[in-house]
Amino acid sequence: MAKKIVKRAKIKVDKTVAAQRIKQIYPVLEKAYPDARVSLNYKNALQLLISTILAAQCTDERVNIVTKDLFKKYKTANDYAGADLATLESEIKSTGFYKNKAKAIKNAAAMIIEKFGSKVPKTMEELLELPGVGRKTANVILGNAYGIPGIITDTHVIRLSRRLALSENSEDPVKLEFDLREIVPQKNWTIMSHLLVFHGRAICQARKPKCELCPIAQYCPAAFNPQLW
Repeated sequence: MAKKIVKRAKIKVDKTVAAQRIKQIYPVLEKAYPDARVSLNYKNALQLLISTILAAQCTDERVNIVTKDLFKKYKTANDYAGADLATLESEIKSTGFYKNKAKAIKNAAAMIIEKFGSKVPKTMEELLELPGVGRKTANVILGNAYGIPGIITDTHVIRLSRRLALSENSEDPVKLEFDLREIVPQKNWTIMSHLLVFHGRAICQARKPKCELCPIAQYCPAAFNPQLW
């Protein structure tokens, strides 16, 4: 029997309504996930940068397994910049796309040394200069290593933003980021991102969301409506 395809309906978003929805769901999610944080293990900005580069198209769990040994061997930007490329590739191979990631790590480390005084930069503009770093990675570093609020538009945030009708631009991570910046209080940008990620993993999953268990179902336009999933 052919699988029934449910056509996804398009939602028109009112930013005032979306902002109110954020106010409603934030305290509920905060209570549900008191330990919400970035799932990558790190001790400093450089480790978080490396972890985030490795996390592209890879689970955080796998990255944490790889970096457990990687961080024991490579401790500074100089270590990464001077690493043998083939060796580094073999050490991160299980994260996928290892050739591109190894090259990005070495080149980013070299730029950090040459242009930023061996310190991971603290601004979006400077972070975006680093190989392998896009806005998502930059916001992860700013929000978690430096305490500078940033919206992190990972796959869970994208999916929940669509289902919760927070943005009409859920297919475009950059446009979504700026939409969410308008409706989420700036001080909550980073933690709201983490809360949506935790909720996406636990309840609002991609294929079959557990709407019957969802603590924010009453505020969600997509709850129990597969056309909005």
